[in-house]
Amino acid sequence: MTTANSKEWKSTGQTKQFLIGGEGRPGMFCAKTEETHMIISASRRTDIPAFFSDWFFYRIKEKYVYVRNPINIHQVSRINLAPDVVDCIVFWSKNPQPMLEKLDCLNDYMYYFQFTLNAYNADIEQNLPALSERIQTFKKLSDCLGRQRVIWRYDPILLTRQYTPKWHMETYAFLAEELSPYTEQCIFSFVTPYSSLLKIMQTQRIHIPAPEDKLALAKALSDIARSHGLTLHTCAEGMDLSPFSIGHARCIDASLIGRLLGCAMDTPKDKGQRPACGCAASIDLGLYNTCQNGCVYCYANHHPDTRRQTIQAYDKYAPFLCSNLTEKDSITVRNVKSEKDWQLRLFDTT
Repeated sequence: MTTANSKEWKSTGQTKQFLIGGEGRPGMFCAKTEETHMIISASRRTDIPAFFSDWFFYRIKEKYVYVRNPINIHQVSRINLAPDVVDCIVFWSKNPQPMLEKLDCLNDYMYYFQFTLNAYNADIEQNLPALSERIQTFKKLSDCLGRQRVIWRYDPILLTRQYTPKWHMETYAFLAEELSPYTEQCIFSFVTPYSSLLKIMQTQRIHIPAPEDKLALAKALSDIARSHGLTLHTCAEGMDLSPFSIGHARCIDASLIGRLLGCAMDTPKDKGQRPACGCAASIDLGLYNTCQNGCVYCYANHHPDTRRQTIQAYDKYAPFLCSNLTEKDSITVRNVKSEKDWQLRLFDTT
């Protein structure tokens, strides 16, 4: 391991000078690691399109990003974001409206959106725009990208005195009517009782649907989806719902990416996800404790004070998201590669 003395980033005006190594910023570089698959996830850990799109587009302009390991925060990876190595970017968002006017910056990339659109009130999803605004954003995004590249997520399904199975059925029918002309598929899941959420779930009197409620909801949602021409899948749910024509989703979907690119994708399953998750391997650019949507079921924010402190470090010009380099950090240059197999084209009939 050696100290790097090269300057990675410098800005004038209101921003700081960022140095790797040299004076004041003694970041440490490791040798390159083994080759890494190059689907970018942006992000399971926070809502980058809603809150950090300026930072993301500057990273695209600079063609690299620094990402902290969520298990060991002092392990930092330098990721190449050049178009020739990035196979696809998968965005996860409840409000990608801030990106709509800047999509031209992504013309050299393939990408699609996982767009979560529920209809909970502010008691569950505190800081979202009005439902009507989010529906219009969904439609505008689909008009720009096409139905195949905007996937509707109705998740998680949770129950309270107000949000009953009947409420979900009626709400899903309304949303399906609105969104089905603008998407091809819907992914849903049931709320997961993460240990960090148990207290707030008890306070809000949120409970997980009982098995019989899950089956009734699954059948109802399947019937509604079918009537609107939507394919329905579950996200990381272990139960078999195939009798209702509901499959298991691959939210980061190598087969979909292959169809969008017109070539095969040799990307393995992501071993770091839950056993029932079918996602392909990817690199996530997000940082926990930065999402500001205020969803009570969120696993990505551990405490409001931690979130507020983390967000204070946000600088749209910095290589890190809401973070600064420290003396304890070690930086590894990830040896990334494209997984595109142009020798095996999906539509090759020979």
